[in-house]
Amino acid sequence: MLLIKSGTAAAVALTAGIGLGAAGPAQAATPLDRFHHQTITWRACATGPGDQMGEQMDAAGARCATVLVPMDYRRPQGRTLTIALSRIKATDSSRRRGVLLLNPGGPGGSGLSMTLLGKEMPEVAARYDLVGMDPRFVGRSTPISCRWQTDTFLRSAGPDRRTFDEGVRLAEQLAAGCAKGNLQTLPYATTRNTARDMDVIRAALGEQKLSYLGYSYGTYLGATYLQMFGSRADRVVLDSAVDPRVYGPRMFSRAAPAIDAALRRWASWTASHDKEYGLGGTRDAVLATVEKINRHPVEIGGYRVDAHVVPYWLFARLYSDGPQSYAVLAEEARALSRGGETPPPASLKEFLDGLFTGAGEASDRAGTAILCGDRAAPRDPATYYRDIQRHRAAEPLFGPLVHNITPCAFWPVKPLEAPTRVGNSVPALIVGAAGDPATPYPGQQAMHRALTGSRMITLNGAFRHGVYLAAGNACVDTKVTSYLVDGVLPGKDVTCGRPAV
Repeated sequence: MLLIKSGTAAAVALTAGIGLGAAGPAQAATPLDRFHHQTITWRACATGPGDQMGEQMDAAGARCATVLVPMDYRRPQGRTLTIALSRIKATDSSRRRGVLLLNPGGPGGSGLSMTLLGKEMPEVAARYDLVGMDPRFVGRSTPISCRWQTDTFLRSAGPDRRTFDEGVRLAEQLAAGCAKGNLQTLPYATTRNTARDMDVIRAALGEQKLSYLGYSYGTYLGATYLQMFGSRADRVVLDSAVDPRVYGPRMFSRAAPAIDAALRRWASWTASHDKEYGLGGTRDAVLATVEKINRHPVEIGGYRVDAHVVPYWLFARLYSDGPQSYAVLAEEARALSRGGETPPPASLKEFLDGLFTGAGEASDRAGTAILCGDRAAPRDPATYYRDIQRHRAAEPLFGPLVHNITPCAFWPVKPLEAPTRVGNSVPALIVGAAGDPATPYPGQQAMHRALTGSRMITLNGAFRHGVYLAAGNACVDTKVTSYLVDGVLPGKDVTCGRPAV
């Protein structure tokens, strides 16, 4: 995946910043002081034998720690959570700028290993302590444990009412799987609370300001931080920005045309490699093969791949537009086009294992709680079915995916706060691909308009999600690095070109 109302005096104080650490030297003590001034104990990252991620971070010089935060910021004297952090100190202490907090998106994505990005951006790593964070309820932070046998709720509604009703039952089951044992914590799984956690981390690290690099959902988290704590933000980069007006349980509802355009781009590439994959010698022939796969279920690797699965599989594989990623999708499509006559490629087996058993990271389990906690979803399944039917003619393949019902329709708790209304003039740099299938370009532009102090770098000719350090584009990478190091936004929006694949 990429991804609040109390009338109490405490909540009003929160909104005003009184309980959020808006403290200066002359201010009276606040209930959050014990969190802001806590001692952080750094240690090795590996938790034991076989912890490959921890071993990689240790080898890179990272240290790990936990920070204590309130579960409910309206009642900071109550139950607490632990937030897992990793840090690699600035390699040039004489020129150290401060802290750069990193988030990979989700919601539900672990950020601990993002400190390893330092080797990809040495100039930035020289100036900043790179800090990764597992947001509340994610990864090594205090968890929410959803009892799922899948790694994501994302499925297509399929071709008809019967298949849609199958999806309704799955969504209801998944909501129940998150509710069991978590009813006391679910209300506090929100982006606004994660932003508050970020500010506790800033204070506990002894920093006056916080710099930030966030991707995908991480752009919404970053924008929320700017909205709530803008005076404490330093240099902020938002890559592959989410539309702040749409973010929530239905955040993909406008994505079908962009996904379809990315699929067509891949189909053109695949047609040019027909001798290798045999999926068709023209773009339309390849698309016809894909449509056949979608219409005719395949038993492969012990799993049934049908119209619930195929659109999501395509979407997940279209996040990158490089030749290697295109080749993986083509190999998987070739195996499916043969009707499961041969074992699936290892990549497809891994994908299906996650989808049907929950193997792997399964970040959407925690991420779903955040989506549902941030914004309420329509409760009536008929609402979703009508929406799917309205879009079916124009969006035959991906419409039933992006308009489908989610577990949020059956969520057992209501959001405690209204969604964040992003609109401020705090400086920020927004980066995005013009053909992004997951956070379509019009939504990126909506974030740019909402952040009136921002500038935007657009990578033309790219059909991918994630640009800085991910697309291999020197124009983008140089400009973003320059902003993080020198602090000067471009004088105007910038467009970078990309060579044809």
